[in-house]
Amino acid sequence: MAEKKEKLFDMFPPISTEEWMAKINVDLKGADFNKKLVWRTNEGFNVMPFYRKEDIEGLPSVGSMPGQFPYVRGTKTNNDWLIRQQILGETAEEINANAKHAIDKGVESLGISMRGLEASDLAEVLKGIDLAKVEVNITCCPRKAEEMAKALVEIVEKAGVADSFKGSIGFNPFKRLLKHGLEFPKDLKETALAVYEAVKPVEGLRCFAVDSFLLNNAGAYITQELGYALAWGAEWMTLMTEAGLTPCEVNQRIKFNMGISSNYFMELAKFRAGRMLWAEIVKAYGADEECCKMAVHAVTSEFNMTIYDAHVNLLRSMTETMSAALAGVDSIETLPFDLVYTTPDEFSERIARNQQHLLREESHLNKVVDPAGGSWYIETLTSSIAAQAWKIFNEVEDNGGFYEMLKKGEIQAKVNESGVKRHVDVARRKEILLGTNQYPNINEMALDKIKNVGCSCGCGCDKEVVDGAVEYLNFDRAASQFEQLRLDTERAANRPKVFMLTIGNLAMRLARAQFSGNFFGCAGYEIIDNNGFATVKEGVDAAIEKGADVVVLCSSDDEYAQYAPEAFKELNGRAMFVVAGAPACMEELKAQGIENFIHVRVNVLDTLVDFNAKLLK
Repeated sequence: MAEKKEKLFDMFPPISTEEWMAKINVDLKGADFNKKLVWRTNEGFNVMPFYRKEDIEGLPSVGSMPGQFPYVRGTKTNNDWLIRQQILGETAEEINANAKHAIDKGVESLGISMRGLEASDLAEVLKGIDLAKVEVNITCCPRKAEEMAKALVEIVEKAGVADSFKGSIGFNPFKRLLKHGLEFPKDLKETALAVYEAVKPVEGLRCFAVDSFLLNNAGAYITQELGYALAWGAEWMTLMTEAGLTPCEVNQRIKFNMGISSNYFMELAKFRAGRMLWAEIVKAYGADEECCKMAVHAVTSEFNMTIYDAHVNLLRSMTETMSAALAGVDSIETLPFDLVYTTPDEFSERIARNQQHLLREESHLNKVVDPAGGSWYIETLTSSIAAQAWKIFNEVEDNGGFYEMLKKGEIQAKVNESGVKRHVDVARRKEILLGTNQYPNINEMALDKIKNVGCSCGCGCDKEVVDGAVEYLNFDRAASQFEQLRLDTERAANRPKVFMLTIGNLAMRLARAQFSGNFFGCAGYEIIDNNGFATVKEGVDAAIEKGADVVVLCSSDDEYAQYAPEAFKELNGRAMFVVAGAPACMEELKAQGIENFIHVRVNVLDTLVDFNAKLLK
């Protein structure tokens, strides 16, 4: 039977790349291929509109298998991952109860912050938890890491699970420089060695944190996060091998805690590239190939989370979680959708957990190892990301290493520069945040639901300059400036009304009314749409009757030369006048006193800030 089966593609002749390009150029009708179809990414390389088998010839990942050096296809021979949840609570007893509840609901990895608690409280925090089955990851003040590690080791040994325990003590002495611009106050090598000695009795307890999710949350690009994460890891390798440890001993204690942005395929490729590059780095220190594995925990991004239309956060975090799961990470934390404006409750935590359960139990993403392996697109992305990240890594090494650049504020400055660019892209709608800078829910009010204060709101209001501090990361979320606009609108005595004066060409007036409604809706204004008016006077009279603060003329470019001067004169300053579009006659209209034009090339944020300044007096 097998011999009689037809080969599916035998009826189709092979097509060369040149033939494909010839067909594409015909369809482009003279348009430039590179301008029309090539994606110029912010990651430092271009993405082509199509890929072929020839594009992956010679790539190092193609010939390897999952679980084999250089681990681009994964460090395991299965694709299972641990579901982590950050456990909240004010007291040790409360954290313990919440941890047990989370475990009952399917959590396999606990994230526990010991901020405000002491090492002596850890026994109560972990009371009644099966440490042989549940991974435990402790974060605490770096100065308390040694005593916290000793307390955890004592608990693990007392439970008799030292051989099977998995977890981490997140010793991150670089956090002060990243978040506050201040150096770690104690001797770094001495303290790190003391932490290592404290965790040494438990083989599965990692302690040297690479928290590159902080860079992600500050708006770093994907290649930046990866390049700096590798340099951060290399800082640990150099520091601790110089202290007398072997490369294997060091790497087995390093934990990469990385962020996940919503760039679906690139994030998938990032983790694959990261494992490959890290394996080569550790091998360069003299480690055996088996000791070159990268331990990676992934957490969804806070940078792109929003206060308005917050349930869209679920869509973002779902694709982010999928990227990490398909990439073969060791554990994933999906953040609750309401994290940025309130303390997550039972509902939001349950939904966050269940997002991973859906991917694992219903979509079966844990059943296939490296499903992207061999994909011409993903393999090329992996190689391109690896190349750019490697350049960043070498730049850091050439400038004295990760710690030296941190102390000068140089890494923070580069990440902040990327964050500023991304905020500009959001302001200009080059980067879309659904529900924030595009298709907002214009009737949603959020002021009353915001409970978090300080840096949680993303507005930077908690920043305080300290003498001697270098530049530190700016954690303003991408949506923060748009959200400030809407919150200002909510606080205003009168919510501005924007009236659509639709007239003339049916298709154009409808399209421009929709565009304008979305545009002004981003500031939280009340939008008054209309089916259309027979005359300009009829439209202006209706706008005045409705108490409009802004009147937007929506018509076709050809008709603006007639309608715009007529509407501007009829309105006579009783409301702000706006033309939707950038017609050829725009300069002539400006000469007649018409100042406001909205179209796809304007900076939406800056324009709305100007309107707020005039309307919210």
